[in-house]
Amino acid sequence: MTDDFSTVFSIQHKKCPFSGVIAIRRGDDLLFSCAEGLANRSAGLANTLATCFGMASGSKTFTAVAICYLIDQGQLTFDTRLKDCLDVHFRRFDPRVTIHHLLSHTSGIPDYFDEEVEDDYEALWKERPNYTFRTPSDFLPLFQSRPMKFTPGLRWAYSNAGYILLGLIVEKVSSLPFTHFVEENIFKPAGMVDSGYYSLDALPERTAVGYIEEKGGFRSNIYSIPIVGGPDGGAFTTAADLTRFWDALLGARLLSPSTLAKMLASHAQRRPDNPEKGYGYGLWISLKPDRTVRAWTMLGEDPGAAFISTRYLADEVEFTLFGNLVPNAWGMYEALEPLFEEY
Repeated sequence: MTDDFSTVFSIQHKKCPFSGVIAIRRGDDLLFSCAEGLANRSAGLANTLATCFGMASGSKTFTAVAICYLIDQGQLTFDTRLKDCLDVHFRRFDPRVTIHHLLSHTSGIPDYFDEEVEDDYEALWKERPNYTFRTPSDFLPLFQSRPMKFTPGLRWAYSNAGYILLGLIVEKVSSLPFTHFVEENIFKPAGMVDSGYYSLDALPERTAVGYIEEKGGFRSNIYSIPIVGGPDGGAFTTAADLTRFWDALLGARLLSPSTLAKMLASHAQRRPDNPEKGYGYGLWISLKPDRTVRAWTMLGEDPGAAFISTRYLADEVEFTLFGNLVPNAWGMYEALEPLFEEY
């Protein structure tokens, strides 16, 4: 299989040069890895297997773990209502919205970037300076007065705003900034030594800049996404740290077994016409025809950042891909993904 990965990668890379990192493992064995392209074009620095990349919305998984951690501590329940968690007035929100609804994208609350009707995330910041969005509360004016999309629990609809609210709940309950809470209670216990929520204008060493290709050239994404990540996305990590996170999460070292089982279960069907595409708490779930879990996935895309990491139950196979050129990254993923059909 290692030869298959290498062959497919080489063919696709010639068609559309990949910029990023790929790591494919089975248990403790590294089956295939590569680092291609430039982490910093201005400095001519190449991507390496140790390069830190933006995860975009993939870091919603960390937000889900943070909430589940507080549930394990007895400070929340999955049935706790939003209205009982925050001292923020949402005059048009349904009072029945619960933490379960927010975690599973079934709340029906309005989103600040509704992916069912919008497709240009970068356009959000043309009238709103992205450098002013540094904390979860900075996002509230974008959605807190909008009407509900649908009754809580009626259906699934991806919601960035829902995860902003979960981050605010973490801050309210813990009395800590959201990013600090995640770093202390998830990154450190998991041994994720190269992960964090970094400001785009002060990226640390070995961190890839996200690039957007246009008119035959490239520009960075420094004006295209919030300047600092938070509960709805924007953390940075490495391939090695992702393996550490998966091992810690699935090994029940971050959450109790019962709470972990709840997080890993499918709570919503993402597409009405496909029962095999589910969603848990902060995780995309692939289901077999008998409705048992086939794989869990962390997934994210921003201008200049593509990320996917999947853990297949069979043989503990892990497929992680980071890209700092988006279309090229997804082309590579689509070329390699069929090799995992047996799992």
